[in-house]
Amino acid sequence: MAVTEQDLRGTGRRKTAVARVRLVPGNGQVIVNGKPAAEYFARPVLETLVRSPLQVTKSEGRFDVYVNVKGGGLAGQAGAVRHGIARALLGVDEEFRVPLKRAGFLRRDPRMKERRKYGLKKARKAPQFSKR
Repeated sequence: MAVTEQDLRGTGRRKTAVARVRLVPGNGQVIVNGKPAAEYFARPVLETLVRSPLQVTKSEGRFDVYVNVKGGGLAGQAGAVRHGIARALLGVDEEFRVPLKRAGFLRRDPRMKERRKYGLKKARKAPQFSKR
């Protein structure tokens, strides 16, 4: 697919997942890593999450969404795609900023996995304590 002037791009991130999103005028299909969103995100909840920025801005069916996403798990990837679509929609119309911001789609979720500390089994889990 050639890059045209009509292409709108957005990058979304969530946990360790990164999504590169392209919006192209079309009929509303969402393609994630070469597969339809319903097929890629097996759970319907995740597909709904991905389509939510389009629903909030009432632009379902106006754009084809092409996504390349990597890293993290399915839920993190779905969040990254949602963030990327919301950012790309700002290029369509600046009026979309208010509803997208109100819905919280423009804010990157800062929660990350906490690193493991030495002397512990996991980030906070300590080995069992025994007095003797």
